[in-house]
Amino acid sequence: MSEALKLDAVKIITTLALLEKRIDDRFPGSGLHKVSLQLLETVKGSQANIEWIAKPNIPLRVFTILIILLGLGGLAYSIKYIDLEIANTTISHIVGVFEAITNNLVLIGAAIFFLVSTEARIKRKRTLQALNELRVIAHVIDMHQLTKDPIRILSEDHNTEHSPKRTLSKFELQRYLDYCSEATALISKVAVLYAQGLPDKTVISAVNEIEILCTGLSRKIWQKLVILNERN
Repeated sequence: MSEALKLDAVKIITTLALLEKRIDDRFPGSGLHKVSLQLLETVKGSQANIEWIAKPNIPLRVFTILIILLGLGGLAYSIKYIDLEIANTTISHIVGVFEAITNNLVLIGAAIFFLVSTEARIKRKRTLQALNELRVIAHVIDMHQLTKDPIRILSEDHNTEHSPKRTLSKFELQRYLDYCSEATALISKVAVLYAQGLPDKTVISAVNEIEILCTGLSRKIWQKLVILNERN
């Protein structure tokens, strides 16, 4: 992939850091600001994660090659030993030797596949854990905007005893919802960074799910903004 077509983790972190400051300026001490701080720390950790995932694990690869060579050497020795021990060439002996060699080849092949895929499985597990953390933060942001109902601001107050307290003005609510939408969009971009570093089928599927989730959340938020902007 061309460098010009890659997402830049540093720029995403810079954008998110600026968003956190904007939220703090407008809503200091709010729950949304606390979530933005948590998201910023998570994304900073994601940068190190993504760099680790994108780099080859040289020690593990060397260890894997040594184990494979050792296994192949053992197989070659066993074949040589069987050849030395065979004293006749009857059909039963030939079949027995063929079955033994076949079984060894199957076992060696399975072991080689397991060893070769170890690095990918380790990276996949770490990536999916990080993506799940991003998914949880997206849902937390959704919880914060859930009770921000524009109808309550634009119509007469019909609160009940247990209705959530709504203290934001129309302008403040617009900014609050904008911040939520930006945060969810940035979450989806961070998720794509993982797919960019590890283009694994399972990882790409998980990233697509997060993008769909964030798009759905943004759509709900923008429906509220449309209501606010259409009514004076």
